[in-house]
Amino acid sequence: MIRRCLPWPDARLRTPAAPVEAVTDEVRAIWTDMIDTMEAMPGVGLASPQIGVMLRLAVVDASEGRGQAVRMANPEVLHASVQLRPHEEASPNLPGVSALIERPRAVTVRFLNDQGMVEERDFVGLWATSAQHQIDHLNGRMYFDRLGKVKRDMLLRKARKMG
Repeated sequence: MIRRCLPWPDARLRTPAAPVEAVTDEVRAIWTDMIDTMEAMPGVGLASPQIGVMLRLAVVDASEGRGQAVRMANPEVLHASVQLRPHEEASPNLPGVSALIERPRAVTVRFLNDQGMVEERDFVGLWATSAQHQIDHLNGRMYFDRLGKVKRDMLLRKARKMG
């Protein structure tokens, strides 16, 4: 089921999400809705607070053909590369605007997978950018928080004019 993304500046987008105690059928159902929502955008990732579910859940799919979504509960970055990679980032919570953000090119992420097992996975390129973007959402941060004040204010002004 495609879920509605919360419109910025909904306070839930600024609220850190709660840890997932266990991967249950309810959690798996939320992941399925998140993947449906991500595919409908279309996007390369989604964090559950974006749809108003305040749990540390994320999905990432930066594959060419799609259908390779990685389901993550409680994801955390263990290691990040020194080398940065710029990418034009955006969010369905603030449609119509985007910004060039530099993040580590590669990250190692530990998370609970869809079987409830702890998994560590290396993500590179767009996969790494998306994983980091989703973890920011889980911590109550938006991609534009990584911009300087002037650029961030310009982006939010532009978004308000469009909205």
